Amino acid sequence: MTMLDRFGADINKAFLTKRKRMETYTKSSLKNSHYRIEELWKSQQKDRNKVTDDYSTQFSAIFHQWDTDVQKSKDQEEKLQSMFQHQQKMFQHMRASQGQRLKTLKQLLEQYVQSLEMMEKTHIHQQEGVLGELRQEMAMLQKKILMETQQQEMATVRKSLQTLLM
Repeated sequence: MTMLDRFGADINKAFLTKRKRMETYTKSSLKNSHYRIEELWKSQQKDRNKVTDDYSTQFSAIFHQWDTDVQKSKDQEEKLQSMFQHQQKMFQHMRASQGQRLKTLKQLLEQYVQSLEMMEKTHIHQQEGVLGELRQEMAMLQKKILMETQQQEMATVRKSLQTLLM
C-alpha cells in the first residue's frame, strides 16, 4: 500500500466519522426542536381552550338570563293585559334589564376579542423566542462541527506529514 493510498484511506475514514457525527447532531437537534415546538403548541392550545371555555360559560349564563327575561316579558304581556299601566312600567324595566344584559354581552365579547389578541401577541412572542433559540442552537452546532472538522483535518495533515517525513 502506497503512501498516497494510506493518505486517501485516512481522508475517507475522517469523512465517514464526520458524517456520522453530523447525522447524530442533526437527529438530536431535530428531536429537541420537535419536542419544544410540540410543547409550545400544546401550551398555546390549552390557553385558547381555557379562554374559549370561560367565554362560553359566561356567554351561556348571560344569554340564558336574557332569554329568560324575554320569555317573562311575553308571559307578563298575556297575563296582565287588564293592567296596562302596570304592564307598561314592567316592560320599561325589562327593556332596561335586557339592554343592560346586551350591553354586558357586548362588553364580554370585546373582552374576549381583546384577550384573544393579547394571547395571540404572547404566543407570537413565545414562538419568536423559540425560533431565536433554535437559530442560536443551529449556529452553535455549525460552529462546533466546523471546529471539529478543522481539528480533524489538522490531525490528518500532521499524521500525513509525519508519515511522509519518516
